[in-house]
Amino acid sequence: MQTLIHTYQASLDWLYRQFFIQKLNTPLGYVFIATISLALGLGLAMVGLKMGIIVLAGILAIPVVIACFISQQFGLAICLVIAFLIQFINKFGNYPAGLALDGLVFFMFFAVFVKQIWERDWSFANHWISGIILIWVAYSVMQVLNPAAASRMAWVFTVRSLAGLIILYFVACYAFKSLARIKWMLKFIIFLALLSALYGLKQEFIGFSQAELNWLYADEERFQLIVQWNRFRVFSLFSDPTTFGIVMAYCSVFCIVLATGSFKIYQRIALIVGAILMIMSMGYGGSRTPVLLVPAGLVMFVLLTMKKEVLIGAGIFFVLGTAVMMKGSSNPVLFRIQSAFKPTEDASVQVRLDNQKKIQPFLQSHPFGGGLGRCGVWGKRFSPHDWLASFAHDSGFVRIAVEMGWVGLILYMVFLFKILQTGIYYYFRVRNPEIKTLYLALTCLMFILMVASYPQEAIVLLPNSIIFYICLAAIVRLKDFDDPDPVLSPSPAQSREILQMSNK
Repeated sequence: MQTLIHTYQASLDWLYRQFFIQKLNTPLGYVFIATISLALGLGLAMVGLKMGIIVLAGILAIPVVIACFISQQFGLAICLVIAFLIQFINKFGNYPAGLALDGLVFFMFFAVFVKQIWERDWSFANHWISGIILIWVAYSVMQVLNPAAASRMAWVFTVRSLAGLIILYFVACYAFKSLARIKWMLKFIIFLALLSALYGLKQEFIGFSQAELNWLYADEERFQLIVQWNRFRVFSLFSDPTTFGIVMAYCSVFCIVLATGSFKIYQRIALIVGAILMIMSMGYGGSRTPVLLVPAGLVMFVLLTMKKEVLIGAGIFFVLGTAVMMKGSSNPVLFRIQSAFKPTEDASVQVRLDNQKKIQPFLQSHPFGGGLGRCGVWGKRFSPHDWLASFAHDSGFVRIAVEMGWVGLILYMVFLFKILQTGIYYYFRVRNPEIKTLYLALTCLMFILMVASYPQEAIVLLPNSIIFYICLAAIVRLKDFDDPDPVLSPSPAQSREILQMSNK
């Protein structure tokens, strides 16, 4: 075993020197590049452009996969990029980006296991949340035995989003070996969200690309969803305005909360500017759910801080917001936003309530649910004649209750409650002001995603699922980098004083 470990470590060192230090500037590197070039040329000539792009992506994926095996931090960044761009890529063709993301997550999880052969330290995942996640994964896997399930293939496709990607939490916990790594990853999330906001504003003021228009006109239902009141609702890099709006909602609140922390002035200004751009692009998306999420996140922020300046700022924000919502307007963007605060006048809200009441007898008689993938997209694909395939659940919580039963819903609610409890607990107990601000911002972000899961399937959608598990790992790991307790760990000056007193 020791010989195997030594050989494995030597191989990793050799690959690192070849790719990152010598940068393939060696005879072996020249042969490698020439072989790739020749294979690419032959591939394009034989299989066509689309398959050639897939082949090129596969070739480029080799060094990326090696880098992800060596550095899980780099792998998390790649997962985020794929999650943000996956729907954008699909507008140009049907590429297996989703399978690539799943494969990368499992590969990095395998890499963590391999590294534990000689590290033998699982303390990074030593938390109650880790145990609940393992129980949730086990329960999801056992759903394949559910006798009420209409299709086993539907389980295969559904378990990926409910229990497959969740193992990214353990990869992130392992990767977050310092406070600097956590901060870098959160900055990268903000950067990607800001790029999405800017692209959404580009769609609003400059227009859509021809590929986006072709994708839009290819589906009548999609066209009716996005084109309303004789205007195009922007969706940025994503597949629909609602997903885009939800991302902008929690990222804008995240930036606002961080801007109240003890950061440099230019950083705080950049965060406020970024939040404004995200809220603007969210408004042009025209989705009502994200409009409600922003004040919900700010209410959580106010309740946790209860500082005078925060209360004053929140009061001004809500007064101005109320005035805007009460003002009549013929502007389609503003009218759409105002309608979010008039649920009694929205027929879709009543339809959702009626559907939830209609499904209650089924939930009461099926404690373990009807099986994963029985409703929604996978239900229509694998069991189209089943009555649940056409049931409009319109909610992440309702879908879990239908497919996994009230037992699964209780387990999932315990999981979400434990996340909020952990974030709030450590927010009030850590001593480092920077870490305290990060706990506050992360707790507000997670709260928004939980609230969004009632009217929408928020958490399981990309990129929300990747962001959710990365932020969850940050909540679990941040406490490990807090300042030491001065009572338990005295400062150098206190240590010298204690030593002098003992000498006397």
